[in-house]
Amino acid sequence: MDTRIDIKSLTLPELTEEIIGMGEKGFRAGQMYQWMHQKLARGFAEMTNLSQAFRRQCEEHFSYTALNVVQVQESKLDGTRKYLFALEDGNVVESVWMKYRHGNSVCISSQVGCRMGCRFCASTLDGLERNLLPSEMLDQIYSIQRLTGERVSNVVVMGTGEPLDNYDNLLTFLEILTGENGLNISQRNVTVSTCGLVPKMRELAERQLQITLALSLHATTDEKRRKLMPIANRYSIEELMEACRYYFEKTGRRITFEYSLVGGVNDTDRDAEELIALAKPLCCHVNLIPVNPIKERDFVQSEALRIQAFRNKLEKSKINVTIRREMGRDIDGACGQLRRKHTESLQTQEEN
Repeated sequence: MDTRIDIKSLTLPELTEEIIGMGEKGFRAGQMYQWMHQKLARGFAEMTNLSQAFRRQCEEHFSYTALNVVQVQESKLDGTRKYLFALEDGNVVESVWMKYRHGNSVCISSQVGCRMGCRFCASTLDGLERNLLPSEMLDQIYSIQRLTGERVSNVVVMGTGEPLDNYDNLLTFLEILTGENGLNISQRNVTVSTCGLVPKMRELAERQLQITLALSLHATTDEKRRKLMPIANRYSIEELMEACRYYFEKTGRRITFEYSLVGGVNDTDRDAEELIALAKPLCCHVNLIPVNPIKERDFVQSEALRIQAFRNKLEKSKINVTIRREMGRDIDGACGQLRRKHTESLQTQEEN
């Protein structure tokens, strides 16, 4: 078992303390931090302004996360790229790179698998394997930035996993990502998704970060939400809305409601009216998502006319609403699809 310290998961003060403890001058930490989080070095060998002896010492003292690409899919429709990265322990995670007029966005995973069990999501079909380290979340972004040669301006933690189920590592990741000594991405350009872990939503509110919190709502009644999302058995919609209010009071940042439209399940006029009743008292934005069908479930996407009618109903009630632009539908676009396909392929090879 590797007992070395994961250097890329250390904040600058933590790294400085480690470097001084190794008998080196503190400013070396700043040099290394810049190599890791600004120059995006993939190992100590690239840190050419450090002595070879010190780099060897670092290799003995620290582990260094640098993800390797297993597979890349590029959409012929819009240029979206989906990356499958191999972790040190043989697990794989997926990330998505999307080009918009306002800049490049990367959607990253926060866990290997997921234990939340949402019925329409491929990420959760095999359960949770483990949490990702801050370094493993960061290096999804760093690797994509190196591979594309383009700066990432927006980060969405909405891939595989429930970010608030990996809370401590998420906070460290956010600190390093948005810090002035890292990529220095504005907190306002970071979105973190949650299926509704109420205590963690409140805890995050206390931090008063300027990130956007996106709540995966997907249904407007407890009964219907329980059928789609097991987490609804633990926290009611009333508790969720109270947590959303609390988040806005503490941060001044409006909440985004993510609402996946599933044909014949949650896309009726009645559903729209109930969603209006939930959204109106809050400072929020509703993001309608035409659901990505997955072969393991029988959910289908709502018809285009139904989606438009749903949106129109919300707009008439002065609800701020958008329909998510569908990116990468021809490349296993839904969360967890590419990773699952890769895992199934390996299992088939082993059986044969």
